[in-house]
Amino acid sequence: MKLTHSSLACLALSTVLSFSAQAAESIKIGIVGPFSGSLAQYGDMQLNGAHTAIEMINNRGGVNGRPLEAVEYDDVCEPKQAVTVANRIINDNVKFVVGHLCSGSTQPATDVYQDEDVLVITGSTNPGITQRGYSKLFRTIGLDSEQGATAADYIAQVVKPQRVAVIHDKQQYGKGVALIVRDLLQAEGIEVVSTDGINSGAKDFSSLITKLKRKQVDFVYYGGYHPELGLMMRQAKAAGFSPTFMGPEGLGNKDIAFLAGQAVEGLLVTLPVRYDLQEKNQPVVELLKQKGVEPSGPFIWTSFAAVEVLADAMQRTQSDAPVDVAEALHNFTFETVLGPIRWDEHGDLQGFEFGIYQWHADGTGTPVVRQSE
Repeated sequence: MKLTHSSLACLALSTVLSFSAQAAESIKIGIVGPFSGSLAQYGDMQLNGAHTAIEMINNRGGVNGRPLEAVEYDDVCEPKQAVTVANRIINDNVKFVVGHLCSGSTQPATDVYQDEDVLVITGSTNPGITQRGYSKLFRTIGLDSEQGATAADYIAQVVKPQRVAVIHDKQQYGKGVALIVRDLLQAEGIEVVSTDGINSGAKDFSSLITKLKRKQVDFVYYGGYHPELGLMMRQAKAAGFSPTFMGPEGLGNKDIAFLAGQAVEGLLVTLPVRYDLQEKNQPVVELLKQKGVEPSGPFIWTSFAAVEVLADAMQRTQSDAPVDVAEALHNFTFETVLGPIRWDEHGDLQGFEFGIYQWHADGTGTPVVRQSE
C-alpha cells in the first residue's frame, strides 16, 4: 500500500493522539489511611478493600471504558500529616479520595479538599465531620452518635452496671464517642463516677487503675484505639481489677488480643455487621482469600463500597467530574457490598447499623446482639 506524505502525517498524528489518550485514560482514586505506625492494620483493610474493588471493576471493563487506578497516600492517622497528604493529592491532580480513616485526620484534610474540587468518601465516624456543609463529602460507615447509642442501650438494658468509668484518648474520635456514651448513660440513670482522658501512646496506666479500683468501678467504656486499651486491660488484670470493658470499632481487631492477652476476654465492641458472612458477597470473599486476606475486617468493606459507588456514579453520569459524581451520590440509591445505601443531605448514610461483639483471646469477636440482615 502506497502512503502519501499527507497520510503519513495523519497516521503519525493519530498515533501520538492514541498514545496520549492511553496515558490519560485511567481515573485516579487516592486511597488514604494509616499504612504505617500502630494503626496500620486499619490502613491495610482499606487497601485490601479498595484494590479488590478496583480489580473487579477493571476486569469488567472499567468505568466508561477507562480503568480505575489506585494511588496510595499514608497519613499515619496524624492531623498534620493528613494536611500534607491532602496537598499532595491536589498537586497530583487526584480528584477522588477513599479515606481518610481516623476522624482527627479527616477533619483537617477535608478542609483542604473542599476548596479544591476533590470528592471524598471517608470511613471516619465522628458526627461533626459532615456537619460543615461540604457538598462533596460522604461516608460509608455510620456515626459515633449511632454506635454510641447502640452501646449505651446495651449497657443500660443488658449489662446494668452499678458504677461506670468513661475513659478516652483526648482525640476527636475517641473523646467524641466516649462523651456520647457517657451522656446517654447518665440520661438512663446509670451512675458515671469518673471521666478521664489519657494521652495517645501512653503505656503506664497504674495510677488510673488504682483510682478506678478505689471508686469500685465495675464497667469501663473506653473511647479510642486498641494500643492503649490493650495495655490498660493487661495491667488492670495484673492489678486484680476486672471490670467489663467496652469500646467502639477502633478496638475490634486481632492486635488488641496480642496486647491484652487473656484480659481481652469479654471485651465488648461495637462494629458494623459482618459483611463477609452475607451470601451476595461471597465472590468478593473468595477473591480476598485468594490474596491471603482475612475478609472479616470492617474497613475492607467500607472501602470496597466507596470504590463501588464512585464507579457507579461515574457510569450513571458518564462523567468523572467531582461535581457530577457528587450530585449522583446525593440523589440515587446504590447497590453495594454493604447493601443498598443512600445518603442524607450531609453525606451521612441513612439507616446504618452497628452490632455488639464480644472479643476473645484468639483475636476474634462473636456477636452478642442479633444482626439485621
